[in-house]
Amino acid sequence: MVEDRMGDCWSYTKDQFDNLEKHTQWGIEFVEKYTKFVKERSEIETSYAKQIRNLSKKYQPKKNSREEEENKFSFCRAFVMTLNELNDYAGQHEVIAENLTSQIIAELSRYLQEIKTERKSHFHDGRKAQQHIESSWKQLESCKRRFERDCKEADRAQQYFEKMDADINVTKADVEKARQQAQMRHQMASDSKNDYSAYLQKFNQEQNEHYYTIIPNIFQKLQDMEEKRIERIGVCMKTFADVDRQVLPIVGKCLDGMTKAAESIEPKTDSKQVVESYKSGFEPPGDVEFEDYGQAMKRTASDTSLSNAREGKEKPAGKTKTKLWPFIKNKNKGSGPEDFSHLPPEQRRKKLQGKIDELSKDIQKEMDQRDALTKMKDVYIKNPQMGDPTSVDPRLTEIGQNIEKLQSEMQKFEGWLAEVEERMPSKSDTQRRSLYETQNNTTVSNNCAQDRESSPDGSYTEEQNSETQVKANINPEPIPNPTSTTPEFDDEFDDEETLPTIGTCKALYPFEGHNEGTISVAEGELLYVIEEDKGDGWTRVRRNEDEEGYVPTSYVEVFLETNAKGAMTYI
Repeated sequence: MVEDRMGDCWSYTKDQFDNLEKHTQWGIEFVEKYTKFVKERSEIETSYAKQIRNLSKKYQPKKNSREEEENKFSFCRAFVMTLNELNDYAGQHEVIAENLTSQIIAELSRYLQEIKTERKSHFHDGRKAQQHIESSWKQLESCKRRFERDCKEADRAQQYFEKMDADINVTKADVEKARQQAQMRHQMASDSKNDYSAYLQKFNQEQNEHYYTIIPNIFQKLQDMEEKRIERIGVCMKTFADVDRQVLPIVGKCLDGMTKAAESIEPKTDSKQVVESYKSGFEPPGDVEFEDYGQAMKRTASDTSLSNAREGKEKPAGKTKTKLWPFIKNKNKGSGPEDFSHLPPEQRRKKLQGKIDELSKDIQKEMDQRDALTKMKDVYIKNPQMGDPTSVDPRLTEIGQNIEKLQSEMQKFEGWLAEVEERMPSKSDTQRRSLYETQNNTTVSNNCAQDRESSPDGSYTEEQNSETQVKANINPEPIPNPTSTTPEFDDEFDDEETLPTIGTCKALYPFEGHNEGTISVAEGELLYVIEEDKGDGWTRVRRNEDEEGYVPTSYVEVFLETNAKGAMTYI
């Protein structure tokens, strides 16, 4: 019965150890799983932050590009501010990933090593204690069996002695021998009894210590280890939330910055920027003249007006063209000349002013360098051991040359700017002067925008060498006979009646006439005038029956016939 009870206890204890071993192993696996979860979350945060940064970088305005010029608009600046705040927002997600790695993943990885070592030590102590109690029990059983065997041997020896002593036929020597054998067996049984008693007492003490001290202590250590593991998981979960909570204030500031950027958009200011950017400085065209077809000499309205007076006239299919320049796009695209003469007056003035400001900054930079080198040279003169004063002279000479070159450039642009400002119409002029307000043979000042080449398709080329005055009463040279029959201008005149000649003109300067509706002329060439300047700076001329077009009025000297009513010359 005792043996069965002891076997049940050992089996129960062993089962408990197995259960605890499985449970603690599952707890360790759970810690590993949670560590893997946090690690994947950290990788997601890192990847998200990288994608957000790349997105912000992708849409940032590039240097020396059109996007950089667009930053003068409030909505473009707001977008740039949003991109910057988004970049900071991505940085907070990187902070989350770093904190998750340092505060949770690294800590749990180190703790996993510790808990595995501790668990292994506790179960090793438990198995060792179990093996010890089982070994003691086996030794106790061995003592018990020896005591039992010695007792049986002593009883048999005693019975044999009593039998020999009762037998009268047995010699006295045999009886004495049997008596000594019985005494020896009794002594052995007594010794075995004493050994068994002593070891039994020892085993009971060990067993009591095993079940009431050693095993409970091991179980308590395992319980403490499990509680620490659970507590550590709880702390990590709290840290998991705190890591996000710590960056919320900065994330909120980023979002506030985006909101502030959106609120800084000013539609009216942006629209004014567009007006300032594209303001040409030209005045609207004058009123369209009334054409009296009752007179013998017929006139047609200039094509430079915004409305076409010949719209009512039927035109052959495929040749109808409505000219609304300067709203037609310029066909001659390119960087333009250095003086920006291809631009309208207002735009040219802004470009020249910007160039002057840029040169002024470069001059100031060179002067600062010159001052710094001059001070260095003075120090070298006062302290020769610090350096050779003459070593600075080549650089000073180079800077002086650079300053002279920049100042020369700035003077050139300032001259162009003064010329533009002089030629621009004043803001008080609200109407174009009437064609008929001036008389023939009047010398006209060249302070307006008519000596600028502003062609029907919207391009503008200023002629710097244009004359400021011309005479309208110089005798014309003989007109050359027409020799060319190949038309060099657009078909816009094909559907019109042939206009009568109202005078002649002489080309003062060569004119290429690349633009639509214009005609090229050579310097000194004589042409017929078929339509005078209507106040827009263009005169319509004819070379022969098939060649006619517009030339800048400032490029020709016009001689109107005496019966040309109300004629005038614009220079």
